[in-house]
Amino acid sequence: MSCTINTKKVLLPFFMLLFVIVWCNSLIGTTDIANWLIENTLTVISLLFLIVSYRKYRFSNLSYLLICIFLCLHVYGSKYTYAENTFGFWLQDVFGSSRNQYDRLVHFSFGFLLYHPMQECFSKWLKYPPRIAILLPITLTLSVSGLYEIIEWLVADIFFVEQGISYLGTQGDIWDAQKDMAMAFLGAVSAFSIFLALYQYRPKTLKV
Repeated sequence: MSCTINTKKVLLPFFMLLFVIVWCNSLIGTTDIANWLIENTLTVISLLFLIVSYRKYRFSNLSYLLICIFLCLHVYGSKYTYAENTFGFWLQDVFGSSRNQYDRLVHFSFGFLLYHPMQECFSKWLKYPPRIAILLPITLTLSVSGLYEIIEWLVADIFFVEQGISYLGTQGDIWDAQKDMAMAFLGAVSAFSIFLALYQYRPKTLKV
């Protein structure tokens, strides 16, 4: 009697378990619980979207992997606050930067890692034409990045003033919002370039 494992069914629970471990670790070791709660509001919203949409539409395992990696990066950032992130300090030392670059890394990852899930959603779920489906994630990335910066302003300046500085993590850079949006855009364009190259040279029968 042979026992076979369906990797497609095993991978998603594995991604979920990995994220839950990282998420719990970020809560247990957080240095600022108020900031952690604010940062993870969007995490909860994202998870609710994935849960609610699961019956109607299921992303590919590649997309779930990319989403998992991005969410792990985000919640790890909420553990110490983005400006005080330990991995960011390591990057700062390695590259000789004048600031903790972890927030830039996550903004870039937003565009780079979520490009494929968005493209997949537009092409396979919403049935947009391929030429439109591969470009919309770039414009959506810019739109969401701009909306997020507005939300950051509202949270920091109106709703949670005491947590404003730690939540924004500008580190004294007056152009922080614009640079964050630029990094997200750069990430999306980079992912688009890779996807376009793979799409042109892969066999038509190959499914990602």
